[in-house]
Amino acid sequence: MMRSGEYPAIADYALIGDCHSAALVSRQGSIDWCCLPRFDSDSVFGRVLDWGNGGYFEIIPNGRFSSRREYLENSLVLVTTFRSASGEARLIDFFAMRAGGRQRPRREIVRIIEGVRGTMRLNVSLMPRLDFGEVKPWIRRSSPGTYLAVGSNTGLAIFGDVPLQLGSDHDLEGTLDVHAESRYHLGVQFLPPEESESARFGERAVAQLDEHYEETLRWWRDWSAKITHRDGKGVSVLRSAIVLKALCYAPTGAIIAAPTTSLPEEIGGERNWDYRFCWLRDSIFTVHALSNLGLQAEASGMRRFIQRSAAGNADELQVLYSVDGKRRVPEIELKKLDGWRGSRPVRIGNAATEQFQADMYGLVMELSWRWSERGERPDENYWSFLTAIVEAAISRRHLPDRGIWEVRSRPLHFVQSKVMCWAAVDGGIALAERYSLPAPLDRWREERDGMRKDIEKRGFDRKRGIFVRSYGSRDVDAALLLLPAVEFVAWDDERMVRTTDAIRKELSRDGLVLRYKVKDGLQGDEGVFVACTFWLAECLAHQRRRKEARDAFERACRCGNDLGLFAEEYQPKAHEMLGNFPQGLTHLAHVSAALALEELEKKSATSR
Repeated sequence: MMRSGEYPAIADYALIGDCHSAALVSRQGSIDWCCLPRFDSDSVFGRVLDWGNGGYFEIIPNGRFSSRREYLENSLVLVTTFRSASGEARLIDFFAMRAGGRQRPRREIVRIIEGVRGTMRLNVSLMPRLDFGEVKPWIRRSSPGTYLAVGSNTGLAIFGDVPLQLGSDHDLEGTLDVHAESRYHLGVQFLPPEESESARFGERAVAQLDEHYEETLRWWRDWSAKITHRDGKGVSVLRSAIVLKALCYAPTGAIIAAPTTSLPEEIGGERNWDYRFCWLRDSIFTVHALSNLGLQAEASGMRRFIQRSAAGNADELQVLYSVDGKRRVPEIELKKLDGWRGSRPVRIGNAATEQFQADMYGLVMELSWRWSERGERPDENYWSFLTAIVEAAISRRHLPDRGIWEVRSRPLHFVQSKVMCWAAVDGGIALAERYSLPAPLDRWREERDGMRKDIEKRGFDRKRGIFVRSYGSRDVDAALLLLPAVEFVAWDDERMVRTTDAIRKELSRDGLVLRYKVKDGLQGDEGVFVACTFWLAECLAHQRRRKEARDAFERACRCGNDLGLFAEEYQPKAHEMLGNFPQGLTHLAHVSAALALEELEKKSATSR
């Protein structure tokens, strides 16, 4: 059992969400992170970033207990089972989903307590702390069984059939003796403060929480039924797909990188970033992964989001946006928060909005090409936008950039970025040829060929026969594993095989892969980047190196928790997750690697 004041491991958390916002639920039954009403809103429960002042919503057995948890099949409904010497109880947690919820979300967290056997006493503590812990809300009883918590720009309605009392520190507390077959409910619903005065939650609202449970299960299972892939032994592609869907912001089609901010890449270090925004790179990788599973609506939504957010103008394109398409998300340090296990600073916003990352042009074209493979011809307006993307890639390909890893040291001529500029032009040519679209094809072909010659001359170590991280460097970078994905080089090209082996040798730590050797303008170290190990597994699978691919894949899978959730990074020696959680990039890399391995297994079976 966890001691008071001790931060749980990141792996102790589970995700619940409604494609508008999300929450992290600990193994001990505590919601320690939740931002409402959007992913990028201020936190209402933020204990994961400050144990004393962040706020939480805890339902925990009194005395010694053990717990196990699982998601109900094909859903994001979490069930935690508590056991003690005297009894057993289940805690069911979810964000309520509804048909048509894209524009009319319930914005409601539901917690249902069920007795299983014997008797168990549960302690309930609800301590909202608004505006990232800075505001203790005004909490008052509005009607029997209903409390309103209001402060800053946030209102919460707290209702149910669990007896609660106002505590001494702007909190609610209660004790519940749960017997076999008993069932209790608590709901927390976001309300704009100006609407809280007229809010009414009576017995009918409590009864509806069971209806919301059934509706939520139905919603997730209907969505999951669209997935064409069926999991093999020990592989949960479906779980990763559900996580990726949960990271989609339904009203706009944006996809966030992770639902958290400032979970550190090194405990006590400064590598703490806010990932609650939509990166073009992560989002396009995500829709590619979901499309491979037969899910197309998310790809369509993301394509429209990019065009809208860039105002249909390639010059206005940037690497990340707020979930509503807003361009400015200034990076601010919240100095009053301790950070997870003392990891400061805690940041909100992200200065990467101001960076130039040249791979974004190739990513947009990659999304458009995959859209065309469904038979969708670009209309005149969209082709005008894509033409400008190609021209931007041509005109800016000579510039150094911050690269896929958003380094905060000086810009470099990263090879992966140069390849993605090449991919933008190559993709533009392919689209123009497929649909007879107007384009200066002779000039584009000349520029594309010139880009290739430049990369193969300056981004290639002829002595070792490998691609390198940046022009003039001898180092490798895990991002080079992505070069075959845009067909710059074949997966099994000898240069790519040698590059893959160099990455395994030079960036390996206990069989897992680092992004690069740390020289990026920041202090300290970081863990292995789990997505990179999945990229390695995918690359090895396409090279038909079956055993090596399987070994890399299984090592990466072991970095997940008991629910199949992955963080951004992992510390092999401590066997501990690091970085924001759950991380979309890791989950989509898991999907891609699993599909590549599955394809290899099928080919191996037919050749025997």
